[in-house]
Amino acid sequence: MTKKKKGYQIYLKQIEALSKVANLITSGLYVEEILRLIVNVTAEVMHSKICSLLLLDPNTKELVVRATQSISEAYNKKPNIKSGEGIAGKVLEENKIICALDVREDPRYLNRDIALKEGLVSLASVPLAVKGKVIGVLNCYASKKHKFVKSELDVLTALANQAAVAMENAELDLRARSAEEALTTRKLIERAKDILSQEANILPSEAYRLIQKKSMDSRKSMREIAEAIILAKDIKAKTG
Repeated sequence: MTKKKKGYQIYLKQIEALSKVANLITSGLYVEEILRLIVNVTAEVMHSKICSLLLLDPNTKELVVRATQSISEAYNKKPNIKSGEGIAGKVLEENKIICALDVREDPRYLNRDIALKEGLVSLASVPLAVKGKVIGVLNCYASKKHKFVKSELDVLTALANQAAVAMENAELDLRARSAEEALTTRKLIERAKDILSQEANILPSEAYRLIQKKSMDSRKSMREIAEAIILAKDIKAKTG
């Protein structure tokens, strides 16, 4: 096979990988499944020893491994990485790709003992960014010294961007569901307040306070109390 033909086949495989990931994002899968599939696709197309996706925990400001195709227990349980520390931490802080020819000897790399044990050599670490804000890092390891060329880094960047889109979509979906749930809760409480107000012949504001007090005393949510009041009313209407 000629070098040109081999390069063309690699290019087609990379395009196929990007297309596969794009389809995953619109597939309706849970974000955890999407991230796991992204690292599997990345490892396959890049012939990677280990591919991992680390996401920023907004509370601790640390990178946490959220997906990897690695079966190495040592790698999967490695400590979280603080922003600015290690190669991945610097990628997070600086929002730029960092490559290391040999992590076993690179002083920037934090887990050289794991690298030696697992046979990890070269690394390409790529930021996951949403609207300029870095939310994680995609790491791609080779088992021998390998200089990542521009075309490979372009593919890794595109895959990282796809992962970032998946995370953004998941966040937007969560917000939408939270807003919808909050609206439903408000409607239920309003209905329960009206029922209580009419049946006990008290002001709506007083009925609301009673629901609130019952919620606190029983350690149940106001929605649960409201649903109980509505259910009791419905049962009474059917049997009355």
